[in-house]
Amino acid sequence: MDQLRQLRYFVTVAEELHFGRAAQRLGIAQPPLSQRIRRLETDLGARLFERDSRHVELTEAGQILLAEARDLLARWDRTKTLVGKAHRGEIDALRVGVPPELAGRILAALLTAFEARDVRVDLQELTTAEQVRLLADRQLDAGLLQHPVDVVGLELGPVVETPLGVVLPRDSPLAARSALELADLAGHGLVIFPRAAAPGFYDETLRRCWEHGFRPTSVQHARNPEFVLGMVLSGRGVAFDQGMVAQKEPRVVWRPLPEGTLSRRLSLAWPVGVSPSLVRELAELVVAVVQGDGASRPATVPLPQQRPWNVVYGRS
Repeated sequence: MDQLRQLRYFVTVAEELHFGRAAQRLGIAQPPLSQRIRRLETDLGARLFERDSRHVELTEAGQILLAEARDLLARWDRTKTLVGKAHRGEIDALRVGVPPELAGRILAALLTAFEARDVRVDLQELTTAEQVRLLADRQLDAGLLQHPVDVVGLELGPVVETPLGVVLPRDSPLAARSALELADLAGHGLVIFPRAAAPGFYDETLRRCWEHGFRPTSVQHARNPEFVLGMVLSGRGVAFDQGMVAQKEPRVVWRPLPEGTLSRRLSLAWPVGVSPSLVRELAELVVAVVQGDGASRPATVPLPQQRPWNVVYGRS
């Protein structure tokens, strides 16, 4: 923790712009304070203050460090507070993110299961990308993420996998088939969620399409299930879903794809070392609830690494 102490000393000097006043405020002698600042400058390889006998002034490097140090110290203080509350059992409610496309009946089942365990949960509708950002900032206690995703700094619960099929208009010639392959969709457009919502899953989906002979003639983005239906019905493209969207609208049909072609993988994630142990129990509970749809199952294959579609496949 010596580095954090050095940063606190640095911030105090930067705010006072006077080593004597800063030392007095910190309750230490001025020479040790000056030594700490010099050591920090040595560690960073940058001069942080311009100083002479009359004044002290931040360098450009010092100005950058001041902003970063304040943010880092604030996060550390927040982390200590959260850990202390968790240790004392004082956390009032767990802040949990869920993806916007999560089916309403699964969402209701989750809330019912949480309540049955006397767990108060503040559920927030957030994309995977938004959840990852808020988890990093400790503004969420846990999040239901779509894989693949960068999970550096996060712990993961069990991964549940849901096979995806094709949603297409009932009057489409392909609707006469009982099952489809991705290559059968050649010549069609694709309706898919915006890439910013879950970049890893988006890239993986397009990669799988290309690998299996489906190169969409166009890619239309839709986030809301009703909007997806509208786009499919208007002939803008087909969509991938686990079948729930088609149940809402008789003018579309859902057809399965071969085993292992496309799937959605979800798991609860939480920051390493700061969330209460209760989150681990909730991770198991989430899997049990999601598997209640009869189609989902525990993932049995390693999660693919996140790869940017535009870099790997040349898509602009």
